[in-house]
Amino acid sequence: MKSESNEDINNALWQKETYNAYVNKYGVPTEAAQKIMKSPEKILHPIYPYFENVREKKIVNLMGSMGQKAVALSLLGAHVTVIDISPGNKQYATELAEACDCEIEYIIGDVLKVDLEKYEGTADIVFAEMGIIHYFQDLKPFFQMALKLLGQNGKFILRDFHPVSTKLITSRGSTAKVRKHKVTGNYFSTELEEQEVAFSKYSDEVVLEKVRLRKWTLGEVITALAQAGFLINELKEEQNLSSEVFDQGIPKTFTVVCSKL
Repeated sequence: MKSESNEDINNALWQKETYNAYVNKYGVPTEAAQKIMKSPEKILHPIYPYFENVREKKIVNLMGSMGQKAVALSLLGAHVTVIDISPGNKQYATELAEACDCEIEYIIGDVLKVDLEKYEGTADIVFAEMGIIHYFQDLKPFFQMALKLLGQNGKFILRDFHPVSTKLITSRGSTAKVRKHKVTGNYFSTELEEQEVAFSKYSDEVVLEKVRLRKWTLGEVITALAQAGFLINELKEEQNLSSEVFDQGIPKTFTVVCSKL
């Protein structure tokens, strides 16, 4: 019998009920919509400047979750397609778009198996952000799909957690005075790590299953992008951008902007 791949296991877990978890975190879609309509640009912070003028642009959001960023982009005049594995995510996203009186296309499916006959070369911008790449044991097919979706002069934007924070450093304490950082990890480890799925902390149900994550070094990410056929235009390493700056001096996230060679 063929064993399940890491991607199969992670996908199956994300197909569990996520809708109520988002209601617990963001409120019902009609409530969450008020915040997005008030300031869609703020919802897209800090990657919004990389999009430039989005009006009438075709944008694909890979693994776009509950659609918050996609709806914000639609309100700004973009034509947005989300590709994600979770029916609960789609339900929340489509209700959110309806509450904002805008439209998004939401495709339920594996991002590695997009219908290229329909979508290849159609996007002005493809983006993925925050907690995406660690779900893949091999980054190259994911980045190759992003490349195939882009049209001429298209742009790929990736923002994710910085591996110094996810692979190397453990931080404890809730205020600047008591915040402590220790080097507890192995930056170069290639082992899969089991963790609770992200939505479980907001879920009313007990989620016993674990996702299996491959945490990549920054060098591995940039190399995979280059090998997939991208030109790296910009790499920005970012410190903690929250108002409570407990982690000054430690890279927390990164954004990389690419184009076709």
